[in-house]
Amino acid sequence: MTTFAPGLAKERPDEIAVRDQNSALTWAEVDDVLNRAVNALLGLDLGPDRRMAVFAENAVETGLANLAGLLAGVSVVPVNFHLTAEEVAYILNDSEARVLFVDAVTAERGVAAAAQSNVHTVVGWGEAHAEVEPWSDWLAASDPTDPPSDMPPRPNLLYTSGTTGRPKGTPLPPTMFAGGDTVREHLERMAEGARARGVGGTQMVVGPMYHTGPLSSTRMLAAGVPSVILGRFDAEKTLQTIEQYQIASSLMVPTHFVRLLALPDEVKAEYDLSSLKQVSHTGAKCPVDVKKAMIDWFGPVLFEAYGASEVGTTNAIGSEEWLAHPGSVGKTLPPFEAMILDDDDKPLPPNTEGRLYFRDTTGRGVVYHNAPEKQAEAHIAPGVFTLGEIAYMDEEGYVYITDRFSDMIVSGGVNIYPAEAEQVLIDHPAVLDVACIGVPNAEMGEELKALVILKSDADAPDPADLIGWCREQLSHYKCPRSVDYVDDLGRNTMGKINKRKLRAPYWEQ
Repeated sequence: MTTFAPGLAKERPDEIAVRDQNSALTWAEVDDVLNRAVNALLGLDLGPDRRMAVFAENAVETGLANLAGLLAGVSVVPVNFHLTAEEVAYILNDSEARVLFVDAVTAERGVAAAAQSNVHTVVGWGEAHAEVEPWSDWLAASDPTDPPSDMPPRPNLLYTSGTTGRPKGTPLPPTMFAGGDTVREHLERMAEGARARGVGGTQMVVGPMYHTGPLSSTRMLAAGVPSVILGRFDAEKTLQTIEQYQIASSLMVPTHFVRLLALPDEVKAEYDLSSLKQVSHTGAKCPVDVKKAMIDWFGPVLFEAYGASEVGTTNAIGSEEWLAHPGSVGKTLPPFEAMILDDDDKPLPPNTEGRLYFRDTTGRGVVYHNAPEKQAEAHIAPGVFTLGEIAYMDEEGYVYITDRFSDMIVSGGVNIYPAEAEQVLIDHPAVLDVACIGVPNAEMGEELKALVILKSDADAPDPADLIGWCREQLSHYKCPRSVDYVDDLGRNTMGKINKRKLRAPYWEQ
């Protein structure tokens, strides 16, 4: 047997280990798939950094492809399945991935992206594609015997817009990667961590697995935690799954909570959710009323983890602690120390709003792949970085997020950097100047709005046409949902825009 989920394939071979809406695999079947996938990967040229990419929607195969990479000592690059072929090609080239996994939805874009990169093998599941090697055939041709487990484990390379510019690769940080000298030791550490958390039972993967949180949940299958993987979010289906499979743990974002709470009362009352022991949430600040309503409904099982892909969790708070400090994202966790600074980088006293920075006492801070200048920009001193938020900290050390000072917005737990849409919109023949900002959205938290100054000789195009112009060149989630025509953007003499000032009227409303 592999070191995957030690002993389970032998002790409970017929027990279901992982399922989605289309399939369910036992521990013995998962063990066989992973043996074959790991051996197949070990036989491929994965380049000097040993990288592969997974560009697929949530499914059992998506989870197993990610795990196979981990077990083969490969650095897996999870790719947002909404991206265009050009956007995917950029990530493949920047990461130097050599193998790409796709599904029926992403196959065409994946093949086009692979043709623009050094990817030599594209493997996929779902409907057949002429240039994609079927997952089942790829596995069938591989050795089912136990692969070695003495190679060093390699962290994922995650792509995030962070707080500035084009997507940048960031290695999964030590706070989220169990480490170890070998894959075997890495899995042992993961299993120890799962036991230490004491949640147990079956977990439910809700969010897309290209995000850090759901990706971490998927890896717990390797520690012997049974998993149910859901596809695109359906609120009632989520409740049904919790009851049907006695789900003990999951990870969500505030948008999931809003959609769950929007269900009719009679639907919410229909399902037994008593199996839940912990529902972690991350991705964006959760509105106080939403979180209070969720605790009233689910019970004190919510656990908030605040942080970012670049550094992992910096702050955390459980339900009962949050009820005593409503609105807080919790105290700061080692190895981080929180600081509230003014515009001159001077410390501010407790309960005073300012820019939130963190000191990483290990000295690591934020790390970006192939972007030393962006890595330097993320710090004001060695190991001292910001996630772009305005906050205050009380006398007890509880942190409260109040606003953002970076341009990045967070919509439905997804980072969106306005500059990408601005660069596309400024090329529209009717546009003289443009600024994109985050405005309130009851469900998503924020949405992107374009503020546009028209050329003097141009008629105002239908806002839908401007949005369509943007969507022709960028993934839809990166494009504005609305457009306002304005006479001035308030640029200063250096051409800079105060986006906090532009946002303020919308948030005051």
